[in-house]
Amino acid sequence: MYGTPDIVSDVMTQTVAAVGRRAPFKEIVQLMQDWQVSALPVLEGEGRVVGVVSEADLLPKEELRDDPDVGYLQLRQPVDIAKAGALTAGDLMSSPAVTVRADATLAEAARTMAREGVKRLPVVDDAGLLAGVVSRADLLKVFLRDDEDIAEEVRREIASYLFPPPSSAVHVEVNDGVVTLTGRIRDAALVPVAARLVRSVEGVVDVEFDLAHDPAAR
Repeated sequence: MYGTPDIVSDVMTQTVAAVGRRAPFKEIVQLMQDWQVSALPVLEGEGRVVGVVSEADLLPKEELRDDPDVGYLQLRQPVDIAKAGALTAGDLMSSPAVTVRADATLAEAARTMAREGVKRLPVVDDAGLLAGVVSRADLLKVFLRDDEDIAEEVRREIASYLFPPPSSAVHVEVNDGVVTLTGRIRDAALVPVAARLVRSVEGVVDVEFDLAHDPAAR
């Protein structure tokens, strides 16, 4: 009945910079600068993601640079002290890595990012091998979806089932991602259901209703 939501593989970046466990500190910094990213997946074997090294993992070394004795006392957590002396990705990385499956929905990826407080996620396949990276910006691409494409999905997958003619007559319009349903309906109790389903459509920013309740409609 309902349209299949977009999944992570639809929006992720497939060409990804990554490092192995033995990658040295300066190589990691250089890769981040060259690729304009704030974190890199750490791989082993044939490409299994074992961790992520981020700018936050690298900063403790800078905190200690001016005055190591004072710096050790001021670092917030014991793990920072270890990372301040770390030389390779394997020692610097956060592990296990927070990842997402390629077939996860965009909503699932967004919830994982929010829960873990990260800006990007390595995307893995069934074997745990790196398939790409998805970022916050990638997830927002769904809101670039064409208005008429959204309208057609709402008409076909939602309005035609909840408010079928001739008992109801509902018109669907979309403007800048905001869906508006106008017309007359027989069962007003279905409006909250429609609101929930419309908001679940990829690319919808909001939903508005201008519906007349017509219980006498047949």
